Amino acid sequence: MNISFTFKNFDPSDHLKGYAQKRFEKVAKFVSDSEADLQVNLLVDKFRHKADVILNADAIHISAYEDSEDMYSTIDMVLDKLEAQLRRMREKMKDRPRQARGNKVMMNFLSFEETAGVSGPTIVGTDSYEAKPMSVDEAAEQLNSLDNEFLVFLNAETEGVNVIYKRKNGDYGLIDPGH
Repeated sequence: MNISFTFKNFDPSDHLKGYAQKRFEKVAKFVSDSEADLQVNLLVDKFRHKADVILNADAIHISAYEDSEDMYSTIDMVLDKLEAQLRRMREKMKDRPRQARGNKVMMNFLSFEETAGVSGPTIVGTDSYEAKPMSVDEAAEQLNSLDNEFLVFLNAETEGVNVIYKRKNGDYGLIDPGH
């Protein structure tokens, strides 16, 4: 796991750097992805010591924020918040049915170009991937963190393949073919 720190409006002591590094290394036990990134932003604003943490891993995008009058306390509190979110996520994954895992989704890409005198949509590419089981709220958060217009996912509640998409007005739409 890659951990990066940003210190703003103060010069941290070596002790604080070591303390923060040691504390945030504990997050690695929750994340199996070695390519995971943990961005830790620590800043001082007048008398408030603030911490903003963002974790990006394979199918995880979690952030936590905390502030207090002491940077060490702030680090401890934001780490507790992050670990609680990771525990909840891990418990949700354990509770999901085993048969829901391993579903593949096939997508075709259409083009509206005229080919050989025939106009209309034609398939220009195909992609398949493993649909991740998640709740509708998790899918909305995932789509919000991605730069895509839609996300195909395995609905953990209905165990069916769903599509969540961004509407033109900024809201989200859900396609659930099973209902």
